[in-house]
Amino acid sequence: MSVPVLDRNTPAGIVGNTPVLWIDELSRTSSSGFWAKLESANPGGGMKDRAALHMIGRALERGDLLPGGHIVESTSGTLGLGLALAGVVHGIPVTLVTDPGLEPIIRRMLRAYGATVDLVESPHPTGGWQQARRERVAQLLAALPGAYCPDQYNNPDNVAGYAPLAHELAAQLGHVDVLVCAVGTGGHSAGVASVLRRHFPSLRLVGVDTIGSTIFGQPARTRLMRGLGSSIFPRNVDYPAFDQVHWVNPGEAVWACRTLASRHYASGGWSVGAVALVASWLARTSPAGTRIAAVFPDGPQRYFDTVFSDEYCAAHGLLDVVPAADPQEISSLGEREVLSWTMCRSVVDPLAVTA
Repeated sequence: MSVPVLDRNTPAGIVGNTPVLWIDELSRTSSSGFWAKLESANPGGGMKDRAALHMIGRALERGDLLPGGHIVESTSGTLGLGLALAGVVHGIPVTLVTDPGLEPIIRRMLRAYGATVDLVESPHPTGGWQQARRERVAQLLAALPGAYCPDQYNNPDNVAGYAPLAHELAAQLGHVDVLVCAVGTGGHSAGVASVLRRHFPSLRLVGVDTIGSTIFGQPARTRLMRGLGSSIFPRNVDYPAFDQVHWVNPGEAVWACRTLASRHYASGGWSVGAVALVASWLARTSPAGTRIAAVFPDGPQRYFDTVFSDEYCAAHGLLDVVPAADPQEISSLGEREVLSWTMCRSVVDPLAVTA
């Protein structure tokens, strides 16, 4: 099977070259702001179109995925859309393992794009929905001849797929001092930062996670926020690359999402709100002239029944939350469990820390 040459008149060819938008800092207490990279402009509505196409393209080049094969992966939604795109581009069937938290609109669109949606029915006792999905992927790989799993959590091709995003930012902004990224699989934070540092060696990387996520050493809890965070430890997370990490809770993210929408006609889901809150604070507290770039991973469309639903937000106590002016700060990742916006300047790999 040959890998098609991409041009701007094909679905894969219109991935990338997404715009940047100036965002005034959200508290409106200063004249500062940051640049947002609007990845919702990709055809699948999010940045993972980039990673999906790259991972599948490389698998085809290496022969890991052969003609007559089958793509199988675990997803909370956005990567699934990208893999459905890759399936259409390369003529390969796609099965996506997800859970009941997947928004109905995404489930319907995945099926419309020709993907098979496989729904796990109960969470893993310790690894939650994420581990339950991964175990189901293993079952499908054993049952489907020629099946291939991109394994977004640990596949270095996931990281490499974001190099074009970094080059775009360098060309669009001319200089970047601080990069702010949500962290889930670890792919785009590692991929964008590593390439940007070739252009700007002093670049600072700030990670944004959700409360209840284990990525940065916090205890695993049930999480409302999808698209960032994890109940496992993805090996694509480049811990040494981070200068600091922030955790944000759902109410704080909702406030930021809705503020973005009303002021800039540009918004997104949980990751966008969390990233915007942190990038805004960094803009307000950094020296004048600091150029901050924040990756907005997706748009608002899939969040109409959650982030932008008054009924949903009221039921979960997320309405009328106004974030603090500044995050709380802890000195080490596991100092205490965090429940609201908190930061740590000392970032290490939790699995490398011995008692």
